[in-house]
Amino acid sequence: MVFSSESFLFLFLPVFLLVYYATPERLKSYAILAGSYVFYAWWRVDFLGLLFLATAFAYVIGQKVAKHRGTSLGRTYLIIGVVGCLGVLGIFKYLNFFIDSFAALLGTDTAGLGIHWRLILPIGISFYVFQALSYLIDVHRGDATADAPFIDFAAFIALFPQLIAGPILRYKDLEDQFRERTHSVEMFSDGFARFIIGLGKKVILADAVAPLADLAFATDNPGMALAWAGAAAYMLQLYFDFSGYSDMAIGLGKMMGFNFLENFRFPYISKSITEFWRRWHISLSNWLRDYLYISLGGNRKGAGRTYVNLMMVMVLGGLWHGANWTFVLWGFWHGGLLATERFVGWDRNAKNHWFALPLTLFFVLIGWVMFRAAYVGEAFEIYGGMIGLNGLIGDPTVWLSVTRESLVLTALAVMVVFAEPRISAAIDANGTGMTQIRTDGTAVANPTVQVLNTLAILLIGTVTILKLAEQSFSPFLYFQF
Repeated sequence: MVFSSESFLFLFLPVFLLVYYATPERLKSYAILAGSYVFYAWWRVDFLGLLFLATAFAYVIGQKVAKHRGTSLGRTYLIIGVVGCLGVLGIFKYLNFFIDSFAALLGTDTAGLGIHWRLILPIGISFYVFQALSYLIDVHRGDATADAPFIDFAAFIALFPQLIAGPILRYKDLEDQFRERTHSVEMFSDGFARFIIGLGKKVILADAVAPLADLAFATDNPGMALAWAGAAAYMLQLYFDFSGYSDMAIGLGKMMGFNFLENFRFPYISKSITEFWRRWHISLSNWLRDYLYISLGGNRKGAGRTYVNLMMVMVLGGLWHGANWTFVLWGFWHGGLLATERFVGWDRNAKNHWFALPLTLFFVLIGWVMFRAAYVGEAFEIYGGMIGLNGLIGDPTVWLSVTRESLVLTALAVMVVFAEPRISAAIDANGTGMTQIRTDGTAVANPTVQVLNTLAILLIGTVTILKLAEQSFSPFLYFQF
């Protein structure tokens, strides 16, 4: 089940919210867990057992780690927990990759090795395993407690707004909210508006630019125009698809009384790759920094070790996205850029140069080509087209499948990318008409702006529903990770 589907919007979500708000406060975690398990089982019931076992394993080991914190036994339990979680992720996500690579090394394929099966990747496994890992490490460090009821912990791991595509939550950020949180009409309304905005990003923008990206990557030897257009379209598609999902997850969380941390902060206005990773998929960037980069020594062991650590973290971050050499090379690309920026001081001085923004966007776009490609050779076909090896236009008949609507919405997507931070800054700055000041000095919402905001949300929601009615199934890109 996906958020941008009629079954979720008109069946699951209304029923869940009715049950959730009808449930007494002390039992709401049961409603969350039941609803989240139904949501996950909608895809495949059999993998629900794996989710439950991973949850129970992390909970039991977490209690052992807390009981023996600061001792060698506590560290042993932590190692058992980390190895267990990574083992589950390794088997289901990377075993096929290792078998394929081994077969290729021997000059054969899996059938030649006598292997005629493939493991199915459980949806969302990367996200809930990372959440379990962060819980165990935080308990070991004393940053989180292990005294919560199992039902609260299970509800945290399975929390459906973020279960299958993030953002990556940490138990230490939500444990107080599971004990006590606020439910209000204002918070619900804010969450609903955020959800509609995210849904609009996905359906109106991401899905509209997707055909252009798909066309470029499906075309053999694309011309320069198509190669650049397709790469740029994917750059937009991935942003609006994933940031839209994060908006929806944050909005759904608010509708349930939770405050999730932001996962995107206008990444395409970054003036360095270092800044980009502070703005893009923030929950993953922070996770890799806090649990991997710092554990490897961070920047505490000299410049050379710092560059190696940056490279290792980004390569492992690339592998986290998928078992494919394209993700490994994408990780090397970003790791090399981060290390280079740190070496020359660009991460500190980039904002002083007018060309910092276009240069950063160029580097990010080059990386996204490898990230999007099904295999390394496909990426280099796009790169070849981008430098003109196949001519300016290539096969002109290829462009016949590009609709005027797609081109118009692609242009709109570009405008939204650069308008978003300005709109956000205007809203954050008082004096934009968002509030009115009474004679007694208190601030109240400006009714005119409230009406305009409501009309805007209704318009986005209406257009989105109409688009959903006319298009085929379109899953979120990050479901594959």
